[in-house]
Amino acid sequence: MPGGDMAKPLLGHRSMEGDPSITPAAGRTIGVLGSGDFARSLAIRLVCSGFKVVVGSRNPKRKAGLFPSAAEVTFQADAVKKTDVIFVAVFREHYSTLCDLADVLVGKILVDVSNNTEINHHKESNAEYLASLFPACTVVKGFNVVSAWTLQSGARDGNKQVLICSNNQEAKHTVAEIAQAMGFTPVDMGCMSSACEIENIPLRLLPAWKIPIFLALGLFLCFFTYNLIRQVIHPYIREQKNKLYKIPIEVVNTTLPCVAYVMLSLVYLPGVLAACSQLYYGTKYRRFPDWLDQWLQHRKQIGLLSFFCAALHAMYSLCLPMRRSHRYQLIETAVKQAVEKKMNIWVEEEVWRMEIYISVGIIALGLLSLLAITSLPSIANSLNWREFSFIQSTLGFIALVVSTLHTLTYGWSRAFDENQYKFYLPPTYTLTLLVPCTVILAKVIFSLPCIQQRLLRIRRGWEKGRYVKFVLPSPTGEYSSGETSSNV
Repeated sequence: MPGGDMAKPLLGHRSMEGDPSITPAAGRTIGVLGSGDFARSLAIRLVCSGFKVVVGSRNPKRKAGLFPSAAEVTFQADAVKKTDVIFVAVFREHYSTLCDLADVLVGKILVDVSNNTEINHHKESNAEYLASLFPACTVVKGFNVVSAWTLQSGARDGNKQVLICSNNQEAKHTVAEIAQAMGFTPVDMGCMSSACEIENIPLRLLPAWKIPIFLALGLFLCFFTYNLIRQVIHPYIREQKNKLYKIPIEVVNTTLPCVAYVMLSLVYLPGVLAACSQLYYGTKYRRFPDWLDQWLQHRKQIGLLSFFCAALHAMYSLCLPMRRSHRYQLIETAVKQAVEKKMNIWVEEEVWRMEIYISVGIIALGLLSLLAITSLPSIANSLNWREFSFIQSTLGFIALVVSTLHTLTYGWSRAFDENQYKFYLPPTYTLTLLVPCTVILAKVIFSLPCIQQRLLRIRRGWEKGRYVKFVLPSPTGEYSSGETSSNV
């Protein structure tokens, strides 16, 4: 398969894609023990990839109709005798039922595709347990992170990586050949001790999203409470007005842009902190603190959540005129104008403010959409590093600046209106400006030639306080003292 179609390998493990030692495996006979959904999907994929498949079942006559006609369905003992590579697609609890096949399984390669129901449910992994039951066999862990749907529809509609581990290098290469012939990317995860880690991967629910989601929820609750005090509690206490109807739409709509704006700034703040650390220590080889390292790794998820909140804000804003309360307020305003005999209520400044505010907001949402789309693996893989960096870094910073203009246009001169300070609390948008403006100011400072050049030198390997001393030879051929040395 083309290299551009392959998913990037996991960090810290070697992808076996393009390995010259891996030769085409299509055409060989592959065995499958089991007759469940995964075994059926596996048989379909193997047949479509050009393999001869023999399925071992305890009741082959009843199960034969579930498998493709090209696959041979027979008893388990007969299936094992016809192949050297066998996929064990049964649950861990049923491994003991295969003990009767121990004699015919000698020397075979067993591919364990099972998963547990809980993380670290057993002391040893399923693959290690299978290896202990059949010590005369070579056990390979693999294909457990691939879903049955992906097997049936092919590698185009799912995860393309197949994580493989085993204590036998030849067996790993054999399974890697099969995975590659099926259209997947085999990834060598090392020896059998990695099986427990591989089996835990499908059980983790969005592991990279937990911190960003909790961060977004925390910001939402803080801003929601703040807006609730200003928009609902304050009118009730001071003016005896019931504004509870504002909670479902108006308060939420005031909260969402605050979360989106702050989350967007938090995408670029760790980069600023990392640059400050490199400038302070004068090297790029000093390890960042763990909290900063984790922050840098979660920037993609934080950015996507920022886009999600911004999109919800746009949808909520479009729904504002549909509310019954809004219609009543329009009628009430029209009646007051008729009673006061006001014929012209046009305010030029407010008209321009709203026009600019909406226009800038649409541009900001468009830029955030571009950032979100290019962060998807299928789109990111089609871009080279310079293109990806330009969109995520340069256009991302422009999106932050445009969002700041959107916020400032919304506030306009109201930050100086004492009536806007409810319970002496400043308007919400003034609080959201703190982190983004700090990031923008830091970016402007880093763009100064003197700082930009120093930061560029550090990122190219230069270190403060370290230099190489070259001693030039004298005309006589002898090396002179330090007067003619050159420091780099």
